[in-house]
Amino acid sequence: MSISVLVAGGAGFIGSHLVDRLLRRSDVERIEIVDNLWTGRRENLSHIDDPRVSLTIQDIERADLGRYDEIYHLASPATPLSYMAEPVRTISANVCGAIHMLRALKPGGLICYTSTSEVYGDAEVSPQPESYRGSVDCTGPRASYDESKRCTEALLLEASRVHGVRVKIARVFNTFGPRTRPDDGRAVSNFIAQALRGEPLTVYGDGQQTRCWGYVDDIVDALERFFWRDGVEFPGPLNIGNDRQISVADVARYIAANYGGQAGVNFLPPVPQDPDNRLPDLALARAHLAGWRCQVSYEEGIDRTVEWFRRELAATCDPRSGLHRVGGIV
Repeated sequence: MSISVLVAGGAGFIGSHLVDRLLRRSDVERIEIVDNLWTGRRENLSHIDDPRVSLTIQDIERADLGRYDEIYHLASPATPLSYMAEPVRTISANVCGAIHMLRALKPGGLICYTSTSEVYGDAEVSPQPESYRGSVDCTGPRASYDESKRCTEALLLEASRVHGVRVKIARVFNTFGPRTRPDDGRAVSNFIAQALRGEPLTVYGDGQQTRCWGYVDDIVDALERFFWRDGVEFPGPLNIGNDRQISVADVARYIAANYGGQAGVNFLPPVPQDPDNRLPDLALARAHLAGWRCQVSYEEGIDRTVEWFRRELAATCDPRSGLHRVGGIV
């Protein structure tokens, strides 16, 4: 059986890695990527030379869609710099995008959604299980992202309950690695870009807020297994992330010590409502994805990511590098 696939946000950081995994499948006849390049990059797909892939530059909620056997919804910014600057656009991408894509799903098809650990807000429970309802400020400066993710989860699960739509929802915790934008505002990419420019690393607040940094290969391994490879029937939500807590300050110091020379670390006032901790309860992930765990330490992951950033910066500065072609579209 040959299937058609839509990947919304497929030129983004995690989306482009998921496209790579989809291309390994022999049953996939067509992959349509829709991305408005708000936070995605053409360069994330420049290595793909496969006639099954096409790229449409458009907002997913306004795109002229066909009909698909499988839909993967990753069309949302994931950095406060983006969603706090354009909250209406963020809500539209998540919620209106999901409504639009549900109409494009073939009967019996599957829609998968990458939600976020941000649905837990400034958690009062640690680790955070999927049953935890969160501590979210629904009118605060981060609400456009947190609440639109929560609403989209509700929308898809109600579509499953009322209409029998096949859905899978993954709550992805902090992820880093190659193909992140150097200007996206997330901690690891910020630190690496600053270090390679010889600048002090900027930490907001005292840096004691903790995150569980998951290297992108490990996170996408779990998404691949959950969404299609392992035949999992559980609809989610399912936490996917690392369960090793490390403070933001410790990550900054590691990068500064290894790649920042004498630049050091600067501490600035905290950003609004930055959560104190993120720690996934992975009991359900271990139950449904037998044997899966994050294999790459944050130290090794940062080393790999730095090397990718160095190559990207070198390619960007090379005047001989031209436009890349993806599936016949420049």
